[in-house]
Amino acid sequence: MPEGDTVFRTAARLRAALVDHELTTGELRHPRLSTVDLAGRVVVGVRSVGKHLFVRFDRDLSLRSHLGMDGAWDVYAAGARWRRPGHQARARLSTAHQQAVGFNLHEMALVGTGEEDRLVAHLGPDLLAADWGPALAAEASRRLAESPGRELGLALLDQRVMAGVGNVYKAEICHILRVSPWSPVSTVDTDEVVALSRDLLERNKTRVERCTTGDDRRGRRLWVYGRRREGCLRCGARVVAGTQGRDVRERVAYYCPVCQPGPTG
Repeated sequence: MPEGDTVFRTAARLRAALVDHELTTGELRHPRLSTVDLAGRVVVGVRSVGKHLFVRFDRDLSLRSHLGMDGAWDVYAAGARWRRPGHQARARLSTAHQQAVGFNLHEMALVGTGEEDRLVAHLGPDLLAADWGPALAAEASRRLAESPGRELGLALLDQRVMAGVGNVYKAEICHILRVSPWSPVSTVDTDEVVALSRDLLERNKTRVERCTTGDDRRGRRLWVYGRRREGCLRCGARVVAGTQGRDVRERVAYYCPVCQPGPTG
């Protein structure tokens, strides 16, 4: 599931494959962008902001994409066979030696590079921002504390509070703090929540397999997320998967009923 760390690693892969190279193919399979041809453009940078990705080209142009729940950018050698179905491809950026293919991309747009910040102005502080420091941490904490009665799990997923946390980290953060995803924000120290969120993403930004437990052995990397069969890694109790949010924003919420209170706790 793409979260802030996934997008950060994706940006790094695209940067290594494309930056300072001229595109031989620049195809966008999107109704509003299908006539655009980026061939001949030089890729000058790749930037991630929370779950948003910007590929920058020469002559003041950027491609913005959002990975959503199932999006991905894969990098292949030129001419190599793709690992995903061709009908899922939404973008193809090829150089003489490599190709980057975007599958199931969401919210694609071409904008002037100077307009990038406008597209992400609604987001809270990016937990993986290169300039992260006390000021950004304080701003994220302030935004989190603005709605003390809000369920913590929903607040963590709100990218307007802080950008980068997804459903995996939501479950793990709540478990580490021994609170329920349904607990109100007022029951936690918002500074601690922000610091923990930043620490987990920072420690995982270059890892393929996320680890929130400090134990890198297979099957022991996460405390509760996806562990309904294995049980809570802390106490061994059966992990419960409830639901949180409504309609299109409804998400599964994993928790341990022994280590954490449940939906009404």
